[in-house]
Amino acid sequence: MSQFHPDAWVTLIVVLGLLGLLVATSLPADLLMLGGLTVLLLTGVLSVQAAFAGFANDGMLTVAVLYIVVAGLRETGVVSWIAHRIFGQPKTVTGAQMRMMLPVAGLSAFMNNTPLVAAMLPAVTEWGKKFNIPPSKLLMPLSFATILGGLCTLIGTSTNVIAAGLVQRSVDAGVLATGMNFFTLSWVGVPCALAGITYMAIASRWLLPVRQSTLRAPDDPRAYTVEMRVAPKGPIDGKTIEQAGLRHLSDMYLAEIERNGEVIPAVGPHMRLLGGDQLVFVGVVDSVVELQRFRGLTPATNQMFKLHGRRNGRTLIEAVVSDTCPLLGKTIREGRFRTQYNAVVIAAARNGERLHQKIGDIVLQTGDTLLLEARPSFVQQQRNSRDFFLVSSLDGSTPPRHERAPVALLILVGMVVLATVFEQLPYFVDRGYSMLHAALLAGGLMLLTGCCSADSVRRTVDWPVLIVIAATLGIGTALSTTGLSAAFAGGLVSLAGPQPIHQLVVIYLATMVLTEVLSNTTAVVLTYPIAVATAQQLGVNPLPFIVALTIAASCGFATPIGYQTNLMVYGPGGYKFTDYLRFGIPLNLIVCAVTLVVTPIVYPF
Repeated sequence: MSQFHPDAWVTLIVVLGLLGLLVATSLPADLLMLGGLTVLLLTGVLSVQAAFAGFANDGMLTVAVLYIVVAGLRETGVVSWIAHRIFGQPKTVTGAQMRMMLPVAGLSAFMNNTPLVAAMLPAVTEWGKKFNIPPSKLLMPLSFATILGGLCTLIGTSTNVIAAGLVQRSVDAGVLATGMNFFTLSWVGVPCALAGITYMAIASRWLLPVRQSTLRAPDDPRAYTVEMRVAPKGPIDGKTIEQAGLRHLSDMYLAEIERNGEVIPAVGPHMRLLGGDQLVFVGVVDSVVELQRFRGLTPATNQMFKLHGRRNGRTLIEAVVSDTCPLLGKTIREGRFRTQYNAVVIAAARNGERLHQKIGDIVLQTGDTLLLEARPSFVQQQRNSRDFFLVSSLDGSTPPRHERAPVALLILVGMVVLATVFEQLPYFVDRGYSMLHAALLAGGLMLLTGCCSADSVRRTVDWPVLIVIAATLGIGTALSTTGLSAAFAGGLVSLAGPQPIHQLVVIYLATMVLTEVLSNTTAVVLTYPIAVATAQQLGVNPLPFIVALTIAASCGFATPIGYQTNLMVYGPGGYKFTDYLRFGIPLNLIVCAVTLVVTPIVYPF
């Protein structure tokens, strides 16, 4: 260390300082990482080009473009469909985690982790809210399950593909005898995945936090009454209330059903719904928004179909009736509300009480809170009006474009197939095609086919996540160019001694630590030549070293910056840096133990 260049010492101080601040404070990770990058730039450790090269990195840009794909999936209702079809209706938090982790890990074995998490993140969040499960109990297991599933095949992660490419180069150069095939990692990866999922299902109740701030407030005083109609021949026509997923709506309940003029109160979960049924729900505003997006239900009023413009160009707006509103004392129907304001009343609330009249028969009173469907311009037009005390739009309340759902699903499948093809076939690899190209094509198609709008895309992009990814890549460059990372890995290996198993342990641990502070790609590239040289020096089979370092490079469980899917769930899950340490370090140790036990058995030295 005494022979290190001063730049290496500056980099070491910055990295240790960042880790300390991330652990000890609740300061935003994006500001901290950007601050650390700024210090390295101002002290001359990094040039401007090197410091900000992460903002043009393929991985960061891929995550950014994937937000467009996510917007398309959410706006067309595909997210809700995925959650309902794949995850089902769990009865416990552990049951929910298993229902989510097993299929996600299975899918991750055959597709890139990042688009999988991008597609599943909103679905899992929506599904968890529906069953009152905090997102903090689901989103870290989601990220970790995709990482574990990626260990099971050669195409499970880009890390595996890069390692296989390095091996093939060694084979072509005559350094190694054989390369890696599709299932080389499976014999070790599958036991690691099973052990990791079992650990998460058992330990999450103690080690994963409950972030109440991310949940909907259960004591919202506004009890809206809203009427919905079962779409004839729709996806829930003929299903029971429980099968349709209407029994577990958070902060909302089904009060009654009107069928052929007859009112059916106290509805049981096994009652079968019929097309044309009018359902009366009572609940808080967030649940009303969720209900408006429910596939198979349409608002009971036909007034909305008389509004100008397409429905997917509207939004939900809350308006409080003032004491000078000209419609006071009149029913919504008598006052011709739609004609007067070019808006339709979807639901109404009064003093936290349920309104028993139909929406059109409600006599407006001062202080009534109305939930309206209207063009976004309604807010500007009525904000200073004397007719309403308060007017505000609800984010993310644009009615879904269910008719575009098959298109969005087809685009998603096409993106996954193209990404796999681009990363596997030599023709495309040689021409530089990657996951980014597939994501750009998919994002463009989402916009061109009307699956999402430009406004919804702007709201969907998580800028802090992108800043953290880009800044982390810049800091990783400093660790590499100053020689710190190579010195760390080489120093550990030199201390291990002549026993192959000792060297295997050290190479695994060195790679695991590097992947937590650098990118997994960098960790593989740095430790691969050290592992091969060590095996040759000992005169043993290099394959167990290569398998171990490939798995270690993907196992970034202990920090949010260890893997980009960890960063994607960091904000939505309401996590702190210490949550990853507490839940991820034991998982790192479990996967490490399984790998170091199984690898020498499957691939002897």
